[in-house]
Amino acid sequence: MTKLKQYKMFINGEWVDSESKKTFETLNPENNEPWAVVPEASAKDVNNAVNAAQKAFEGDWPKLLPKERAKFLRLIGQQLRDNAEILGEIETIDTGKIIRETKKQAIYIADYYDYYAGLADKVEGTVLPIDKPNIQAITTRIPIGVIAAIIPWNSQMFLTAVKLAPALAMGNTIIIKASEIAPTPLLEFAKIIHKSHHPTIQS
Repeated sequence: MTKLKQYKMFINGEWVDSESKKTFETLNPENNEPWAVVPEASAKDVNNAVNAAQKAFEGDWPKLLPKERAKFLRLIGQQLRDNAEILGEIETIDTGKIIRETKKQAIYIADYYDYYAGLADKVEGTVLPIDKPNIQAITTRIPIGVIAAIIPWNSQMFLTAVKLAPALAMGNTIIIKASEIAPTPLLEFAKIIHKSHHPTIQS
């Protein structure tokens, strides 16, 4: 019998089991057979993730110069390019998408991280017209805090990019909930994030 691949959750910079120790099997749609085991997050696990993301938001990440956040986003993009083949294989096994699509998608998805890296230092405020003399009103854009992103199963890498990249570029922190139908592509992606680790990121 083929040994099932074992995964853990990535919370607060660490790979952890579910607090309840509960797991579930994810199926290969080619044969409807289990191929990997994934932790089943409890409410306590979710709270731990939220608290870690809040701690990171209260730390140095949102205070970094935009060009520093941009460097990290470009690092993610390069890691996607370097690991496109393995990410494609994992997504095909877990979702059933055709391999000729998934093996190449990480390369063009990396462009999204480059795009938002380029926008990070181009966020501007606005001078507002008001009806009072000698007073100037301006708006300033600031990070809003912890973002929760729920990712559908059918295009996880792409749908993560369009949420994760702008959130990080603007100085927010983010919690990503992978689909329980096919969670492993995002767990593999978390390994890439970990490899691209920025010294100021706490989770």
